[in-house]
Amino acid sequence: MKKKLGLVYGGKSAEHEVSLSTALAVLGAIDFTKYEVTPIFITKQGEWRCGAVVDEPLATIEALRLPGENRPHNIMSFLVDEQQNLRQFDVIFPLLHGTNGEDGTVQGLFEVLNLPYVGNTVLGSSTGMDKVVMKQLFEMAGLPQLPYIHFIQAEWQENQEVILQQCEDNLTYPMYVKPANLGSSVGISKAQTREELSQAIEFALKYDRKIVVEQGVIAREIELAVLGNDHPSVSVAGEIKSVSDFYDYESKYADGSTELIIPAKLANHTYLSLQTMAKKAFKAIDGSGLVRADFFVTADETIYINEVNTLPGFTPVSMYPLLWQKTDVAYTDLIDRLIALAFERHEQKQKLQFDL
Repeated sequence: MKKKLGLVYGGKSAEHEVSLSTALAVLGAIDFTKYEVTPIFITKQGEWRCGAVVDEPLATIEALRLPGENRPHNIMSFLVDEQQNLRQFDVIFPLLHGTNGEDGTVQGLFEVLNLPYVGNTVLGSSTGMDKVVMKQLFEMAGLPQLPYIHFIQAEWQENQEVILQQCEDNLTYPMYVKPANLGSSVGISKAQTREELSQAIEFALKYDRKIVVEQGVIAREIELAVLGNDHPSVSVAGEIKSVSDFYDYESKYADGSTELIIPAKLANHTYLSLQTMAKKAFKAIDGSGLVRADFFVTADETIYINEVNTLPGFTPVSMYPLLWQKTDVAYTDLIDRLIALAFERHEQKQKLQFDL
């Protein structure tokens, strides 16, 4: 029998459109002979809409924006039956990038309903989303990182000059300013001067209350894909070459100006070190399912971990599926593996003892 799969996408997030692109790509690659797929769309306002079962790829992104007259907008009715004791789906495949989808919130909903779901758990998702907590965990794991400063909006409003001076005392220009809880390079700016630094912080605060200011470095941007649960596998390495100052939102999804080199040209010992670090980062956040690990590699082969992404894009130009394609895992097979890993992790949890 086909597995009943709920595909959740969209979301109340700055990365809403990215999620739609990912959902369209997944629907174009999934094996409909194995899965009965139901699209579940979350609008930018946070309204849940459930569509009819689809048995073939959808033609356009607009087809994913399910109209309001579909099933009643009751989240629970999408996921469980009227008595709330039978699952409507065998597994959920969340394709929600950024806030309210990649940060552990929707994963918590699936956990409470005891629904198997693809990808990282509440802990892995939340720690992978918050760049400050992520960096602190990487530090504990002994992973090399570039210097950084972090603070919250209230601290900035009360002590702007103090924070600017702290950045300049501990970091050198250029600096990169980022919202702590966002992906797809949304809200990120490069600062060459104090004035630009102040403007970049104000811009980032539009997207999050917590800010990270990182030391810039002249280095290659190298990424590896991690797949698995307790015994993860790592893909070949890929290199990003962008014509912009950094791999920003436009470079990733819009203008096609970025070159992805897969496999990246690396010395064997550097590649092995990157593989080891990618696994260590995956375990540091207690990852499950999938992670893309991003690194900087300098001219003298020094490696710094930049971050991990717990729900990397699946668009046709996304690095994660491309890395696995070059590691002899086809797109459709990758989706099958991720779903199998979701069942594996769920079954492990069912064996835990919940009474004394």
